[in-house]
Amino acid sequence: MNDKISDKDKIDWENFLNSNEKLIDKDYKKKTNSTYSSRTIDLHGYTLEQANIAIEKFIIKSFSKKINKLIVVTGKGIHSDNEKNPYVSKDLSILKYSVPEFISNNKILMEMIYDIQDAKIEDGGSGAFYIHLKKNKKP
Repeated sequence: MNDKISDKDKIDWENFLNSNEKLIDKDYKKKTNSTYSSRTIDLHGYTLEQANIAIEKFIIKSFSKKINKLIVVTGKGIHSDNEKNPYVSKDLSILKYSVPEFISNNKILMEMIYDIQDAKIEDGGSGAFYIHLKKNKKP
């Protein structure tokens, strides 16, 4: 390795130190063109039919507006009157279970959805779930 620094390199270095020019930080990665947005819908108090209609409209509208993540709050079903009706399944009629099933059985909605996951505790825990939407490439 050559330990000598050329006169030209010395002059260039001095010029750089005396100028206001800044070097680009190669370790800093700026996310470009990245927009992440989320929306929430609360289905407390909805009947199963109302909830299914509302969630379908909500997903379609959110997808068209290029929303990335949806938080769907269904509640845990602890205040539901379904337990009193012997002809209604106690578990499957609760929105917590039936809304995700409605979504997964709807082919049009599933074409817009990347993933469905349980929500974190700060977003409702077991009384909510996430819907991650695919990227909408239409303008």
